[in-house]
Amino acid sequence: MGMIKEFKEFAVKGNVVDMAVGIIVGAAFGKIVSSFVGDVVMPPIGVALGGVDFSNLSIIVKEAVENKPAVLISYGKFLMTLVDFTIIAFVIFLAVKAINSLKKREAAAPEAPPAPTKDQVLLMEIRDLLKDKK
Repeated sequence: MGMIKEFKEFAVKGNVVDMAVGIIVGAAFGKIVSSFVGDVVMPPIGVALGGVDFSNLSIIVKEAVENKPAVLISYGKFLMTLVDFTIIAFVIFLAVKAINSLKKREAAAPEAPPAPTKDQVLLMEIRDLLKDKK
């Protein structure tokens, strides 16, 4: 039973839940970026290059024979994946940079010293009165 209890404590910890949410959001973000690249970025680039459809660019290694499909190197899909990666990496870079700048601001702003307590104020008054008597 000890292992089940340890697993339950591990699985319910906030870090694991936060990580799961991050993975799910990351997967959704990856789909958005893939759609952005495939449907928004690459078509104008293809038109600028003379109507090239990047998703269909490939090199035929071996022609199709009877019921066996052709063997292809799909470099167009690879190019689209590279653009996906570049966009995702850039967005993550910007997010990390923003988080780091917020941390620096937070660390740079010194906290104001706490106000003296009533006891401290009373002791300071006594000290000042004793100085004045001398």
